[in-house]
Amino acid sequence: MDITSNQSNAGAARQWDLMRASFDGDWQGVTTWYGRESTGMDLTHGESDPAGSMYAIRFSDPNTGLWHGTGLRFASNGERKFPLYRHSYNLSNNCWHFPNTAGQSSLEMDGSAGRAGHEVNFFSSRSRSMIIALYHRQDDLNMILQSVAATPFRCQRACPDPVRDNPESQRDLFQAVAGWPGVEQELQPGKWPDQAPQKKRIPGFDARTFQKYDVDGFFQDNLLCNLPDSLPQGPFELNFGCLLSPQRFVHLMIEYDEKHQLTRWVERRYQSTMEG
Repeated sequence: MDITSNQSNAGAARQWDLMRASFDGDWQGVTTWYGRESTGMDLTHGESDPAGSMYAIRFSDPNTGLWHGTGLRFASNGERKFPLYRHSYNLSNNCWHFPNTAGQSSLEMDGSAGRAGHEVNFFSSRSRSMIIALYHRQDDLNMILQSVAATPFRCQRACPDPVRDNPESQRDLFQAVAGWPGVEQELQPGKWPDQAPQKKRIPGFDARTFQKYDVDGFFQDNLLCNLPDSLPQGPFELNFGCLLSPQRFVHLMIEYDEKHQLTRWVERRYQSTMEG
């Protein structure tokens, strides 16, 4: 297949190249899972395996790779492998890649499937800060948040990045980044641009643009989320964030329409005025 024969294929090829640039590495980290209790989600007390897990993602040439995970929670014997090929990558359009933020998402959260989930990765140098949110369908077809996981991955092929300094609380983090100027980019499922999406300047950061729902999470590696506990009727969004350094904060929004179909991913990158 000629992957550069039209704009759509060129855009898909660019997504593959961005995936290689970000994910190529031996990513080791301890994942902490947070679940639902009788009173609702508990994002303060989680369960983790001290042994951690490893995601070895390697490429033998520009078009071929291998994903090899060990220490996995949901895999048989804790291990899984699958090949990666440029020509067949992301045919379902559920994977998405900005240059330094990437993941995979359920395109439908309308109850047609029993589960729906999202993985969001924030990259900085050889750090990969990952957060996962899983929703489950109830008997009334409503989707409720079932579990959240956070992992501070570090690549083992190079000298690992140090552990980040954490603000005392989510409130302290938001106070630190309040007013920082930012830029915004967006992607839409299946409409992959063959060039970098246009960056649009946006107002300074305001915590109210992040905190819209009833479930707030603040985790290791300065990972954040704000999510609806139960999906509302009509349009909604899922909010994820990460303070990558004392000068850089990223807010990733996943937006759904009134039919609970995914419409776009929006990445907002804020930078302290100390860096201009």
